[in-house]
Amino acid sequence: MAAADDDAEPLVLRSPEQFKALGHPIRHRMVNALRQRPATLRQLAAALGMAKGTAGYHVRVLREAGLVRLAETRQVRGGTEQYFALVSHGFTFHEDVQGGPEFLISAALGEMLPARPGQAEHTVLRHLWLDPQEAHALAARLREQAAEPHTADNSRGDPYGLLVCLYPADIPKLGPEDAD
Repeated sequence: MAAADDDAEPLVLRSPEQFKALGHPIRHRMVNALRQRPATLRQLAAALGMAKGTAGYHVRVLREAGLVRLAETRQVRGGTEQYFALVSHGFTFHEDVQGGPEFLISAALGEMLPARPGQAEHTVLRHLWLDPQEAHALAARLREQAAEPHTADNSRGDPYGLLVCLYPADIPKLGPEDAD
């Protein structure tokens, strides 16, 4: 059963329905589960600890927003089993969309768990002073790194999130120390 193609172009998010669909914590978690592989409503309900009907409702919202598709159907014990998949493993924002970074940061904060004893964790806010060429070069390297194919092998280890953001910072520039 094929998942969304890792080499496919990311889905460009632009509609209010897409943001509303992704903005709900359950649907956000559902999208993260579907990044691993296509799944049935029963599998999604079990993974998310909810009733199958609740999972069905949230999948319907994601489908209507154009984020999830029916990937495959199978006949099983006299019934039909439907597998749902993401339309793309990557999402990006349309250039006219306002609030994209806030949306991503909010999503990342919503899925962050406190580190358990002995579990790796690192969060830092660092400011860099770059000229425009350095900033463009760093942004290109980060995009290239983030675009590397990733296979979701959930049979090993725990999931971790990585939020990388290069943004112009609103930091006042002090003049030279002897300019008083």
